[in-house]
Amino acid sequence: MGTIGFAGLGVMGAPMAGHLLRAGYSVRVWNRTPSKSAPLAELGAQIAGDLASLAENCEAVFLCVSRTEDVEACLQAMAPAARPGTLFVDHSTILPTAARAFHASLAERGLRFVDAPITGGSMGAQAGQLTIFCGGEPEHVEAARPWMAAYAKRVERVGGPGAGQMAKMANQIAVGGALLGLCEALSFASKAGLDLAQMREMIGSGAGGSWAFEHYGPKILQSDWSPGFSIDNQLKDFDYCEAAAKELQAAIPGTEIVKRLLTTLQGEGRGEDTTAALYELLLRENG
Repeated sequence: MGTIGFAGLGVMGAPMAGHLLRAGYSVRVWNRTPSKSAPLAELGAQIAGDLASLAENCEAVFLCVSRTEDVEACLQAMAPAARPGTLFVDHSTILPTAARAFHASLAERGLRFVDAPITGGSMGAQAGQLTIFCGGEPEHVEAARPWMAAYAKRVERVGGPGAGQMAKMANQIAVGGALLGLCEALSFASKAGLDLAQMREMIGSGAGGSWAFEHYGPKILQSDWSPGFSIDNQLKDFDYCEAAAKELQAAIPGTEIVKRLLTTLQGEGRGEDTTAALYELLLRENG
């Protein structure tokens, strides 16, 4: 087995790279904040000093960074150093139009690209139970599948270049609706004087249940606003959802409502809090 690279060691990327190391792969890692590489070095990871050295002589390079422009900067630094045929797999959530452009530009260099955004949250990354939406050529997705199996419970090709990001936009639209349902229901229950723990369990076990009820419900009960998935990141994704919806001429009114509410919290300096802090805003609006 050859060496694979991994760029971006945040709350998602670090556990994903750890799963690759535990699966026996030779992994070279890079992060903008070098100190985040230290725990992976203890597991046997090689530490790259820069992005160019990360990409040198790798079979594949995985990215898990924040924004479209971050992916673009990483690829610009790595592509000239990568050997022909290197497979780049991007787990970031970015604009679908950008994903298509990266496919095309890397293909011109003789390099391969799969847009492969992830869902499952930090808990899914830690447990190795992520779901991955893959866009790209079938053979490229199949080439990446054995590596992704180290940290995913489900890996599926959803279409050609950019389709993975379009699927992630659909996912984030659903996430926003589930978040609003959770926070609105529990803030209403609080206003009604009901037992929140009991309501979270009973609603969550019935037709109103969701991933949000299961995983964010306990955070609301404990007033734990640590991410999770931050308001800043959710709003970034909603910006991409709106851009994709405009391209498709699709209506996403629920997403627009949740974005407006989360933007209020962000404006109060709470951008680094988990999105479940929306509960507090709705509770406040309920008096």
